Amino acid sequence: MKALDVLNNHRTYRNFDEEYQLSDEELQQILQASCQAPSWMNGQMYSIIVVKDKKIRKQLVELNPGNPHMLKSSVFLVFVADLKRTKKVAEHYQVDYPINQGIDPLITAITDTALALENAVVATEALGLGSVIVGSIRKDIAEVSKLLNLPDYVFPVAGLSIGKPIVEMRVKPRLPKEAVIHYDTYQDYDYQLIEDYDETMETFAEARETKLWSKKFADYFGRTPNQKIDEFLKINKFFQD
Repeated sequence: MKALDVLNNHRTYRNFDEEYQLSDEELQQILQASCQAPSWMNGQMYSIIVVKDKKIRKQLVELNPGNPHMLKSSVFLVFVADLKRTKKVAEHYQVDYPINQGIDPLITAITDTALALENAVVATEALGLGSVIVGSIRKDIAEVSKLLNLPDYVFPVAGLSIGKPIVEMRVKPRLPKEAVIHYDTYQDYDYQLIEDYDETMETFAEARETKLWSKKFADYFGRTPNQKIDEFLKINKFFQD
């Protein structure tokens, strides 16, 4: 399938054939494509945990029961921002490693990780398979980190369930381009564009959506952010206390 066709027909799948086994060749193709993602200064500040062990995956679902596909998919990948590797480099050259004095190193590592994750999604779909990104592994970030034996300076960003879909999904409408695409400088836009999108998504009528698109995010960002993330980042040496 051509790259533009894959990108423009992206769909998220949550229901997989539990009997389907991803071949090692397919897995390696996905991982290779993921590792070819662009990264800042070719730093590749991420790692990928390939979780095949059903016991570990079952524990992940127990922590996050809203995502049973983490167990039922063919394989589950966890993409982590990894500043441990550059810590080893700093130790080798016997130089300081003051990454906890600012947020930019973490942003850089998370960006590298997200790019690798997106490449994995595209590769998966090019192979005729489906996937779903699981950002909610951060909900119980310390427990997930312990389960995966993650060291200091490593931050789980998101998981990715991969498998053979058993339920067909439609391509989801996106926000109006006028609200997203800006030329030369950022341009403000009328709130009517968001209301138009609310109406579009209501018409699309995805079964799992129970609120207007705008209300969903008003409610989400109206709550105090997950404090477990802040605590984790301090404990794991990303930030100073």
